[in-house]
Amino acid sequence: MSGDHVVEERIRELATEVGVELPPVRVSGDDPVLPSVFHVGTAAAIAVGAATAAAAALRGGGSRAAVDVREAAISFLDERHFRIDGAAVDLWAPLSGDYRTADGWVRLHCNFDHHRDAALAGLGLSADTGRDAVERACAGRTAVEVEGAVTAAGGCAAAMRDRAGWREHPQSRAVAGSPLVHLTRLGAPGGVRDLGSVRDPGGGGTGAPKGGGGRALDGVRVLDLTRVIAGPVATRTLAAHGAQVLRVGAGHLPEVPGLVIGTAFGKRSCHLDLRTPAGISALHDLVAGADVFVQSYRPGALEALGFGPRRLAEIRPGIVCVDISAYGGAGAVGGQARVRQPGADGVRHRP
Repeated sequence: MSGDHVVEERIRELATEVGVELPPVRVSGDDPVLPSVFHVGTAAAIAVGAATAAAAALRGGGSRAAVDVREAAISFLDERHFRIDGAAVDLWAPLSGDYRTADGWVRLHCNFDHHRDAALAGLGLSADTGRDAVERACAGRTAVEVEGAVTAAGGCAAAMRDRAGWREHPQSRAVAGSPLVHLTRLGAPGGVRDLGSVRDPGGGGTGAPKGGGGRALDGVRVLDLTRVIAGPVATRTLAAHGAQVLRVGAGHLPEVPGLVIGTAFGKRSCHLDLRTPAGISALHDLVAGADVFVQSYRPGALEALGFGPRRLAEIRPGIVCVDISAYGGAGAVGGQARVRQPGADGVRHRP
């Protein structure tokens, strides 16, 4: 199957997975775009093409969708090209990166101070340790030993497994049958919100007029409670298609400053401290006026504060809740890209 047909077929599969109908996507270009054993350009074209097709479907009126494989791949590297006052953005902390071990390689994520401290503690190193000492500590252990010690200390580490090693891992088996997008409809009054006909906050006109000149998500209000890359890029995409996105951060939570700026285009931002009654009350008020709620907190964290999907549906009937997580909803690692649409009877699990 040629590259363009692969992209088209995968987009159709994604549409079927969540039960929507998307217009055909015209694909130009082909892999390889980047020097990688993985088909990065193809994966990028599928993601960008699916989002573009969804926007076209919302616009209606015969709107068409197209994606170029090379342009999509470059969009996946936008942080490499982003500049602040002409200077490139440094996204990685000094101790973040790949380390050789006794039997291969391991990757340490130390961008946040608490992740750095946990990695050093797991390796038995002092808080002022430099990279040379971390290299020596990793070199004397296997990759899995480093992974286990760091994660047990509350840090982020991943042994670099070959294909066979990954397939033997419990998390691989846990996610093997999981869909990329898992959609659940929760029963709630008000029905599922039709994002193609949401009225703007001022009460005038409809957003995304069928066949009109506006953008697909004009008038749709989105709360963005995400950090780092996946969630902020998803909500930046919604903003690019016209959504009114409010990023809700917190002053006490660590961030990668360059990523915050690079993914903020088209959004407004605020800070709320959800450890306080005032912060909880303010978020409740924001939810009451939102159409979409996107979050990437640890599983169960927001639910414990009273902002799980069912409670959100009570506050704002028909709200679309999106949970984004990296490693799947089953298994020891946990989390999964899930979309819940409260407002319809029954639950659908897409294989």
